[in-house]
Amino acid sequence: MIRLGRAWATTLALASLATGTAAALPAHARPAHAALAGTSAACPVGWGSYTKTHSPDTTKPLTNVRIARHKCFDRMVIDVPGVDRGSLGYLVRYVDRLYQEGSGRPIPVSGGAILKIVTHAPAYDINTGEPTYSANPDDSLPGVNPDNYRTFRDAKFGGTFEGQTQFGLGVRARLPFRVQTLDGHLVVDVAHNWTGDSLSTR
Repeated sequence: MIRLGRAWATTLALASLATGTAAALPAHARPAHAALAGTSAACPVGWGSYTKTHSPDTTKPLTNVRIARHKCFDRMVIDVPGVDRGSLGYLVRYVDRLYQEGSGRPIPVSGGAILKIVTHAPAYDINTGEPTYSANPDDSLPGVNPDNYRTFRDAKFGGTFEGQTQFGLGVRARLPFRVQTLDGHLVVDVAHNWTGDSLSTR
């Protein structure tokens, strides 16, 4: 019964990536005060723009990054197959500038604010050194196009170094965001505004 329950929970959680709801996420993986996104209720508020972090490291490599638009927020999903939600570490915060991992070289990121996203996972196979995510520092992310998004403006690869991988997410302004972990996925949602009004851009 326990195994069946976990499988059902995982199925619901993966479905939430497509719908933008938080209902299927476990309590520790979402703010207790967050309302459900994508329902008739107002958009969730109270996420804040402060630094959000979780400490575990993994040697499992990330393989893909994708973005999506939702009623109340824009979403970035980083895929790290084979890692359970509790073992996927991250650091997400606003910065004045993005610097390449290792070299410290500045990387330009368009937008009114820059959200630095560090995944505690490499973008290469630790046994062979072969890249598992093909992108060069300073490049826009492959297959990621934020044109016509309400919040996202740019997405850059910040490099991978000593088991961590960095991204720069350019957003319209310093807006509230939340970070969630699912099995094999790091999810970053940036709200369209501070008010919870799905139509406002303030």
